Amino acid sequence: MLRINRQIVIPEHEIELSAIRAQGAGGQHVNKTASAVHLRFDINASSLPGEVKQRLLSLPDQRISADGVIVIKAQNARSQPRNQEDALARLRALIQRATTPPRRRIPTKPGKAAKRRRVEHKVKRGRIKSMRGKPGLE
Repeated sequence: MLRINRQIVIPEHEIELSAIRAQGAGGQHVNKTASAVHLRFDINASSLPGEVKQRLLSLPDQRISADGVIVIKAQNARSQPRNQEDALARLRALIQRATTPPRRRIPTKPGKAAKRRRVEHKVKRGRIKSMRGKPGLE
């Protein structure tokens, strides 16, 4: 059971954990032990609330596939249990990010000083451009 917050708890059968061989250097031992952990979590088939699912699917995160499956690979630690804890912690953090609704943007209007600066800049640019023409017969 993975507790996200007071209301949201993910049962263990919804999270698929598999041990794989870690990449990179490590000597002879790395070739015969599966210490890295591959975590898969299907958002659509989960028991998460609908609005949390929608926010998760709309997150710009490369770990979320187009099918709505979160894939996390943990291989930082040398032991499988620590990599498993790391993968679950990353999943928890990702889901917690989706539990808080985004703040509504309150549109603002430019102030008087900003409007005045804008007009002054436009007048100045207009003067510069008017000087670019051919000289008059004045």
